Amino acid sequence: MAIRTLIAQPLDAAAFAPYGEVVSSRDRAGRSINAGTSLRVDMNEPDLLDAGGRPSLSVFRARAIALPFAARLLERHRLGSQTFLPLAGTPYVVLVALGADAPDTATLRAFMASAGVGITLRRDVWHHPLMALADGEFAVLERAGPSVDCEIVDLPDAPWTIQAA
Repeated sequence: MAIRTLIAQPLDAAAFAPYGEVVSSRDRAGRSINAGTSLRVDMNEPDLLDAGGRPSLSVFRARAIALPFAARLLERHRLGSQTFLPLAGTPYVVLVALGADAPDTATLRAFMASAGVGITLRRDVWHHPLMALADGEFAVLERAGPSVDCEIVDLPDAPWTIQAA
């Protein structure tokens, strides 16, 4: 079996744009609120309301993985976006791919998210389940609704080894 390796690149808004949005106030304008004690920096609205969906906020208690890591599966949510926000600055890896019916390995990318930066995955984006590099908690905003919205498939040509840059 051939060894397939992806080097996790630093999470960058432009490189991540085909898959979703980087959730960070860095380099974004805002407006003063709360009698001048805060700056509000708006992000794009999450995509959660399709097919009778509603927002669901939860906390995921992640257990650390070690790099290199052998990725064997991906999942996607067809009815809504999914946002991950590390609560204590936990670094993590994001593995994503595009593809209509199955993950297209030509679009497979790994990103290293630095402490304190979140992401929103667009609906239909294939992604690996949460890969925290340290034990930690993540606030997760996703769609809840009358139908289950999580499709899991084997990653083509698995395993893919994820390594740090």
